[in-house]
Amino acid sequence: MTAEHADSTENAGSGTEGAEQRPGLSRRAVIGWAGAGVAIGAAGVGTVAAATRHAEDPVPAKQAVDVPFYGEHQSGISTPVQDRLHFAAFDVITKDRDALVKMLKEWTKAAAAMTAGREVGAGATGGLPEAPPDDTGEALGLPASRLTLTVGFGPTLFEKDGVDRFGLKAKRPEALVDLPKFRGDRLDPNRVGGDICVQACADDPMIAVHAIRNLARIGMGVVNVRWSQLGFGKTSSTTPDAQTPRNLMGFKDGTHNIAGTDDAALAKHVWVGAGDGPEWMTGGSYLVARRIRMTIETWDRTSLKEQEEVIGRTKLEGAPIGKQKERDTPDLKAMKDDAHVRLAHPDSNDGLMILRRGFSFTDGSDGLGRLDAGLFFLAYQRDTRKAFVPLQTKLAANDALNEYIEHVGSGHFACPPGIRKPGEWWGQALFG
Repeated sequence: MTAEHADSTENAGSGTEGAEQRPGLSRRAVIGWAGAGVAIGAAGVGTVAAATRHAEDPVPAKQAVDVPFYGEHQSGISTPVQDRLHFAAFDVITKDRDALVKMLKEWTKAAAAMTAGREVGAGATGGLPEAPPDDTGEALGLPASRLTLTVGFGPTLFEKDGVDRFGLKAKRPEALVDLPKFRGDRLDPNRVGGDICVQACADDPMIAVHAIRNLARIGMGVVNVRWSQLGFGKTSSTTPDAQTPRNLMGFKDGTHNIAGTDDAALAKHVWVGAGDGPEWMTGGSYLVARRIRMTIETWDRTSLKEQEEVIGRTKLEGAPIGKQKERDTPDLKAMKDDAHVRLAHPDSNDGLMILRRGFSFTDGSDGLGRLDAGLFFLAYQRDTRKAFVPLQTKLAANDALNEYIEHVGSGHFACPPGIRKPGEWWGQALFG
């Protein structure tokens, strides 16, 4: 399903990340919230083991599994994939460059706190009683649950409707292209684009929701949420040595993803290298986000034989057609010409690979008795022009899977390198 399945099975693998790393799990409902254009409701897992921490408190040893915020690359890309997602694309509504820079600085401080399991600012209860609290409070008592926050900048931040709002037009990377309209796209204008995106991943949905909610609150008057997506049940992973996850079609999704520990593959396919474009993007990556709806009802009435032929793998084991085990080398010629695996496999694309971090989603029904469900596809690459665009062009034209999916949302973002130390902030090299 585009590079999302890219090869659904061929570009991802499962991980030891997630609930299996968190003993004593209990099911809990996540309350919905509505604000800044976002309506949220989900169910998930969480622990209430850790006491609330304030910004000045040290991180206790039992939270050593928290994902470091500071580093050469942003976390949430090659990081072991968590189980839950809240993705939000924002429009910048101010014309004041200084206000935008101030917000990005505040976002960075808040992100560093939340990913370490601390409250934002003075916390939910530590400020003046007469003023709104600095933290929204719904994550009180919860650990960070391996929260990562990844930020990216969309094409419209650099120029929108012919206007260079923030003096950034000359700094737009050539690789940050406006994605072409692919064959079969049925994009909802309300789920396309965005000036800035934030990808929040965690093992507890409350933590992911809390992160986006607080950033939206901090950004009030500077940004508005344009569109957002909740995801659950990772459909790909950066730890391919563990059990491979399944997508909503019931097939294992991610046998051949780039491993987060494979530095050579990451350097070749994911991280922007020196000289690839503007210096502010060196060490970063380009993100393509696609909301792909599955026609679940049609798929569920399709024979097992046809399902396996469409994908190019067996449903139970995940073995390539004609093979016995999931990780057996595929015989691409044994598959039908339009099988998804055959078209998406790196051997069919001159070794082309992307790093996938997909999640399933279900957003109720469409009013006609059909599930609004599918895959929220996230792919990172060194240059979108040489990765997602040619791969999706090929899949959109020929993939048998297209009968059962449609692309309804899309975004493209330049994700800068990581924050290396306190005091730095998201976008510092871009705005400097």
